[in-house]
Amino acid sequence: MSEPILDFVQCPDTLGEHRMAYWSWGDKSASHLVFCVHGLTRQGRDFDLLAQALVASAQVGHLPSVRVICPDVVGRGKSDWLQDPLGYQFAQYASDMAELLQSLNEQRSIDRLDWVGTSMGGVIGMLIAAKKTSPPISHLVLNDIGPPVSWKSILNMKTYVGEVGKFQTVQDAANALWEISKSFGPHTASEWLALSQNMVRRLEDGTYCLHYDPQLRVPIRAVTEEQAMAGETTLWQVYDLIECPTLLIRGAESVLLSAAAALEMTQRGPRAQVASLPGVGHAPTLTHEDQIAIVLKFLGRHA
Repeated sequence: MSEPILDFVQCPDTLGEHRMAYWSWGDKSASHLVFCVHGLTRQGRDFDLLAQALVASAQVGHLPSVRVICPDVVGRGKSDWLQDPLGYQFAQYASDMAELLQSLNEQRSIDRLDWVGTSMGGVIGMLIAAKKTSPPISHLVLNDIGPPVSWKSILNMKTYVGEVGKFQTVQDAANALWEISKSFGPHTASEWLALSQNMVRRLEDGTYCLHYDPQLRVPIRAVTEEQAMAGETTLWQVYDLIECPTLLIRGAESVLLSAAAALEMTQRGPRAQVASLPGVGHAPTLTHEDQIAIVLKFLGRHA
C-alpha cells in the first residue's frame, strides 16, 4: 500500500463535537494496531515511511499483519478546528484518542495496541498508557519527550506556533519550515520536501499556508513558567503509573529533553530503555532507516 486511507471519527468537545481525521495503513482486519501520533504543529502523514515499514514487516518477517493508525490531532491536517481555542489541551487530545480507539475496537477487536508518539504525541501516549484503557498499550515509544519540557523550549514555541505564513509554492513553505526545524537532524532536500508536502493547505488565491489552526497559539502563549513546572510534576505522576515496556528515543542534541531527564526516566515508572541519536535534536523524524529499525526492533517487527 503506497497511500493510506483517510477516515474520520466524531469526538465531543466543550462546545459540541468535531471530526478528527486519521490515516490508516495496512490490513483493516488486523488485530494488532500501532498508533503513530505526531508533534505539536505536525500531522499524521509524518509517519508514512514508518507505517510502510511496519506494514511490510508482516511479509518480510513472516509476522501477523498490522494496521497502523496515524491521526491528525484536532486543529491539524484534515481534522476540524475547535471553536474554543482554549480547548487545545492534552485532556481533549486524550479524549479524542479514546473515542478513536473505541470506534476501531468496535470495528475489529484489538488484541494488541502499540503507541509511537513524537513530542506531543508521546505525552498523549503517556496519558493513555497510565489510564490502562481497554485495550491497554502493550509497547510505548516516546520520541524525544518525557515529563519535563524545558522552559526554553516553551518560550521558543511561543515565537512560532500560530505563524502559518503565506507561500507561493510548497517549496517555499518547505524552506520556511526548515528554518525552524533544523534540530530534526540532517535531511536531504528531497527528504525534507516529502516531509513538507502535507504540512500546507492551498488557499483560494492559489497560495499556501501551514495546515493547522493559527489559534493553537492561544493556549501556548498563555502558559506561565509556574504552570509549566506544575504540569511537569503532574506528568511525572502519570509516568510513574505506566507499566508497559517503554522506549525513549532521544535526540542527543535535544534542548527539550535533557540527558538528566532521560536518565531519570530509566530509573522510575516503566524504567524506559533509551536509544540516543547523535547529531539530532528535537525531534527525530523517524524517517531514516536506522531510526525506523529501532522502532521495529522494539515492537518485535524486525525480520
